[in-house]
Parts: sequence; structure tokens; C-alpha cells
Amino acid sequence: MDATVVLVGPDSSDRKTFVTGQNGFFEFDDVRPGVKYQVVVNASGFANWTSPEINLEPGQRKLLGGISLQLATQNTTVTVTANTVPIATEQIRVEETQRIFGVIPNFYVSYQGDNAAPLTTKMKFHLALKVSYDPITIGAVALTAGLRQAADSPDYQQGLKGYGERFGAIAADGFTDIMIGGAILPSLLHEDPRYFYQGTGTTKSRLGHAMSSPFVSKRDNGTWGPNYSSLGGDLGSAAISNLYYPKSNRGAGLVFSQFAIGTAARVVASVAQEFVFSKFTHRGGHVQQASGP
Repeated sequence: MDATVVLVGPDSSDRKTFVTGQNGFFEFDDVRPGVKYQVVVNASGFANWTSPEINLEPGQRKLLGGISLQLATQNTTVTVTANTVPIATEQIRVEETQRIFGVIPNFYVSYQGDNAAPLTTKMKFHLALKVSYDPITIGAVALTAGLRQAADSPDYQQGLKGYGERFGAIAADGFTDIMIGGAILPSLLHEDPRYFYQGTGTTKSRLGHAMSSPFVSKRDNGTWGPNYSSLGGDLGSAAISNLYYPKSNRGAGLVFSQFAIGTAARVVASVAQEFVFSKFTHRGGHVQQASGP
């Protein structure tokens, strides 16, 4: 075995190096007497070996034995991570059963806490479409269109045609908002569009969590940051509404009023989610994310 043997003295002038052959033999000549030396042996794949102090008398010859090299210690780190896609799939399956009073869709709420797995792009679009086409969602659009018809807002004509136009406008508002803010931007920006129920802590902390939800979102990597998706969805939907609202209702005023109303509604809805809706939401179960060691 080839090894490097170093005779180390108290200063740099008292240092000698020898490379052994396969037999491991080494020898140092002209070693100064009265000097405290140590022999250090190192070889690839082995831990260094250091002798006790050696102090030779004049003319003394010392045979050094008992040299034994130990295998070098190696630290190996193994990181185990869970495949989050099957976990998220099952969590979404449970969330899609969530209905207030067993009727009203409440799919965009996660009760998993820190165990919530990130959604894939496909899941974000699937969830947005499922909410958009739910019969209760369509029924709510029809009811709102009737109320708008009664209030003569926006400035469509009255009658069946006017009701149809109001129904279409309200449906388009909701669809563009949820697709932009709940699927497109969350996918591009890697944000999670769901509300994450806190449920514990002081009333003040829960209220702060709920009211900040439209402005702060959880990211797919588990960190938190500005909720560009929610705000962008409200603003984008309001801007698009200029394409189909009556001319008398179009303009910057429509955009910013729609944006303000949409964002305020999210704040109210988040507070209701934290303190009210959770008590009346029927859900199918609880799925916990596995964690690695």
C-alpha cells in the first residue's frame, strides 16, 4: 500500500517526508537527537495515524511498530421526500366534497394546515372549472342577474333580453375572475389559490390571517408572499368587463369599482371562512401529508 509518512518536528526545518512502497516500509536517516518528533502516516481512503512523541538519544535507532490505519469515516446524508402529487390529488378529492350546509360549494378552502400539498397546474385549472360549472354557481348567477334586473344595473334593457345580457355579464365576470385568479396566474406565479383555514390561536391572529388572505398567499414551495394571483384576478376580470358591459358603464370607473368590490368581497369571505363557514362545511375526510425523516 502506498502511504505518505511525514516526520514532524517542532519547526519547519525538522520535517521529513517518505512515500512507502507496497510493503509499507519507511526509514528516516539523520534524525537530530534531543528533538521531539511525531510520525504522521496518511493514505488514500484511510484516516491519518499519528505516533506518540519520539525523542532519540545520540546514536539511537528506533523501530516504530503498531501502525494501524483505520478506514476514513464517511458521512452520507439521505434525504427522503414524499411524492406530493398523489397526496395533493387525494386532498383535492376531499376538498371537492366540501359544501356549506351540504349544498354551497366550498372547494377553495384547505383544512390541512401545514400538511397541505401543493397543487399542480392541472389541478388548479380543474378546481377553477369545477367551481365555475357547479349547478349552485350557475344558480347563484341566475339569482344575481334577477336582482340586477330589478335594480336596472348595469344599463342593459329590461325584459328577457336584458336579463340574458345581465346573466351573461355576471357569468363572464365570475368565470374570468376565477380562471385568471384561480388558475392562470397561480400556475404562472406558482401560488396556491386556496384559503388556508387557521382554526387555532387568538381571535386577533385568526382575524389577521383571514383579512390578509387576499393580499398574502402560500406559494407552491411552502413559503408565503404577496397574493398577486388574487389581486390580478380581480383587476384582470374588471378590465375584461369593459368588452361586454354597456358603453354607459365602461371606463376606468368600472374597472376600479369592480376591482375594489371584488377585493372587499374576498376579505369578507375569508373572515367568514375562518369563523363561520368552517362550522357548516360538510367535508369527506382528512388527508395528511407524509414527511421524510
